[in-house]
Amino acid sequence: MAGDFPKVRLRIVLAPGVALGPGKADLLQGIAETGSIRAAGRRLSMSYKRAWNLVGELNRGFEEPLIETGKGGAGGGGGAQLTMLGKEVLARFRAVEAALASSAGKDLDALVAQAKMDIEPGGDSG
Repeated sequence: MAGDFPKVRLRIVLAPGVALGPGKADLLQGIAETGSIRAAGRRLSMSYKRAWNLVGELNRGFEEPLIETGKGGAGGGGGAQLTMLGKEVLARFRAVEAALASSAGKDLDALVAQAKMDIEPGGDSG
């Protein structure tokens, strides 16, 4: 279990009401890899409604949409793909994650060394 830690989950508030964190980044990644909002959401154990709502938040939060969707029909969904801006936003978010993990390594190791590893989840946190 100790091998799973530390975990750093980055959430960047870009502007009032505009945030990008691991859930949205993972959804963008899933859409890029599957070409489908439904499949990307399923990978994340996320309902289609939740995934669709996050797509809307992402598209409204930037100057241009991050995700393009095709019109679905009788045969099924129309698919989805990242726009060039969507690909750029995802790449930059992943770069910030990597830079944070790299630069904070010693401090994270020190914090982990001082943490109790036998505490049950669900107690007071934060």
